[in-house]
Amino acid sequence: MTKGANVSLTALGQDAGAVVVSLGWTSASGAGDADVSVFLLGTNGKVRSDDDFYFYNRPAAEDGSVQLLGKTPTGSGDEDRIGLDLTAVPADIARIVVAASQYGDACFGDLDDLRMTVADRSGEPLVGFSIDDASVESAFVFGELYRRGGEWKFRAVGQGYETGLAGLATAFGISVVEEGEDGEDSPTTPDTTATPGTAPAPSAAGETERGTRTPAAGGPVPAGPVTATAGAAPAPIEHAPVRPAAHAGPAEDAPAFAGVPAQSRGRDGSVTRGAPTTRKKVTLPRVARKSLAENDSWQPARLFPVPTLKSDREREVRATSVLLSVMTQVPELGRRLTAAFGAPAGRTQTFTEVSLPHGDAPRRPDGVIRIERAGKLWTALVETKTNGNPLRAEQVQAYMDIAARRGYEAVITLSNDVALDGAPVVDVKIDGRRKHKVDLWHLSWAEVAHQAQLLIRHEGVGNPAHAWLLQELLEYLRHENSGCHGFQNMRPSWVPVRKGIEDETLNMGDERAVDVVESWERLIRQVCLRLGGELGQKALPVQRARRGSDPRERRLAAAETLCVDGRLSAELRVDGTSGVIAVTADLRTGKVRTSTDVPAPEGPTALVSVKKLVRMLAEAPADLHVESLVEGGSGARGTLERLRPEPGNLLPRDGAPLSGFRLTLIKGMGNTRGNTESGFIRSVDDAVARFHQGVVARLGPLDVRAGRRG
Repeated sequence: MTKGANVSLTALGQDAGAVVVSLGWTSASGAGDADVSVFLLGTNGKVRSDDDFYFYNRPAAEDGSVQLLGKTPTGSGDEDRIGLDLTAVPADIARIVVAASQYGDACFGDLDDLRMTVADRSGEPLVGFSIDDASVESAFVFGELYRRGGEWKFRAVGQGYETGLAGLATAFGISVVEEGEDGEDSPTTPDTTATPGTAPAPSAAGETERGTRTPAAGGPVPAGPVTATAGAAPAPIEHAPVRPAAHAGPAEDAPAFAGVPAQSRGRDGSVTRGAPTTRKKVTLPRVARKSLAENDSWQPARLFPVPTLKSDREREVRATSVLLSVMTQVPELGRRLTAAFGAPAGRTQTFTEVSLPHGDAPRRPDGVIRIERAGKLWTALVETKTNGNPLRAEQVQAYMDIAARRGYEAVITLSNDVALDGAPVVDVKIDGRRKHKVDLWHLSWAEVAHQAQLLIRHEGVGNPAHAWLLQELLEYLRHENSGCHGFQNMRPSWVPVRKGIEDETLNMGDERAVDVVESWERLIRQVCLRLGGELGQKALPVQRARRGSDPRERRLAAAETLCVDGRLSAELRVDGTSGVIAVTADLRTGKVRTSTDVPAPEGPTALVSVKKLVRMLAEAPADLHVESLVEGGSGARGTLERLRPEPGNLLPRDGAPLSGFRLTLIKGMGNTRGNTESGFIRSVDDAVARFHQGVVARLGPLDVRAGRRG
């Protein structure tokens, strides 16, 4: 589509009641990113309340109409997916605006391949368009869905602004909170400049007219437009010019993006950026209360006890029942998990050990999820594995056949494995001749724990009982007897490949090396899930490959490197930092290296920069390796323990100017493939956690840049 064009959703597909909107971009450096947001607007172009605004701190609507499904790495960029159940959208909502924004000095001109796609609930693309004229904008309205003549239509907007998320939020009637000089939040007041029910009107010069605020005595200037106080001369505020949407549709479909207010300015004239407010939610404190037990051998009573679990069958039955029951009682978790499978929002019921006819003998899936919406049922069969046991293809195939015959929508597999693009956890055959299509989805126990931790530690849930239930679920998943620890087995190829590298007998083209590379990718994805859940921020693997490249070809190239160098390498990025953490497992030396590159702190001399860095790393591990980087090569190096008394030892010996530093931690590699303390998986997980907590988190405002692998 071209910018400004519109199309009816019902003309694109039969099932237009629910869609998945995707916003995507790429970055040459691998560090660019943006945050998506969704606004539900009435006929007046404003939200009914702040509850009609969805973003990273409020990712889902209680009625299921909006669900931010999170980011997915795609080549050298990211794709954000948003589930929209149009049948659940309140009748007084006329438009759904989908936007994205950046912070600080970042702008959309730094990103490439800006695009938006609208797909049906199964993921089949219906329509999309690209934005190729981004430059200095810090916010973009990508598109909108709106009601017209009893149906939903989509319009490609592609309109950019220099006012960021705060400007967009204010324009659509969101209350914005500004941080004053004393660090306290300063409340905003409503917009009284524009006529009620209208967006701010553009001036002849293409700029938005608005008055100014008169601050309270000694107080900061709140955000948003108001009418000037009597007797006070309005001070002009510059606004970013509004870029008109080209190729507009019919007059009745003309977009209502007349203008967006600029960011508010402080008393010193500096531009400040506000943070949207959200409703108060319940989160659990990180520090546990002091125990009243007489000694450490006393174990607290748990809702989901696990000490008696002895067999794999018992673990599977208990894990399925625990998870499905919590999903029904904590709608925040249930909706977050099922929305990713294309399920509608509605009344949910879950069942275990259901008997379903199949040939001569009935089949008993581990669980069934049923969701009722507007008199229609959405049903999914659940097949569960724990304790590292693999899914059986013939069993999943049977459930796919049963679901197709009974008109069910999906089969969900749940195991310790992590799904990868181009490498399905279990291979099944889809009969294309069947009229009824059944989707096959996979969920890992690590992802369940990740979502539970995000809710109870960072984003919050609706009430204390829900928070307590999620905490009990998390304690159960983490218990050593539950079998739900996540990915915990490097598969049968791991031992012969590692032995072949040690003996230098591993041949190029050995298919077992590709299998080990796939297991390594699954491990890195799980490391990202655990790190992201702990930090409350997105942590994603960085794929430095051409967009659209074949994952199989990428893994073949990594397998060749493994055969030649004996190394497995990966990079991951955490939101809030502009750089990456490089992870390398050297199977020849038995070492795991985690590293990152940072710029040299500002200072009049190189020695001052070195001393500043050493002070910033005062609490970092003493065995941290620090290497000075100079143009065209490497400089001096040493451990932090030796550099603290003699920071000058890090200066380049030839007097070359410093360009930055490489920080590296080296950890011994576990020898086993399981999840014990000496295991390879645990050693990699611990190495990344220790490096982020002990090094990256100590750097403060330093701009972390990508570390070179190895």
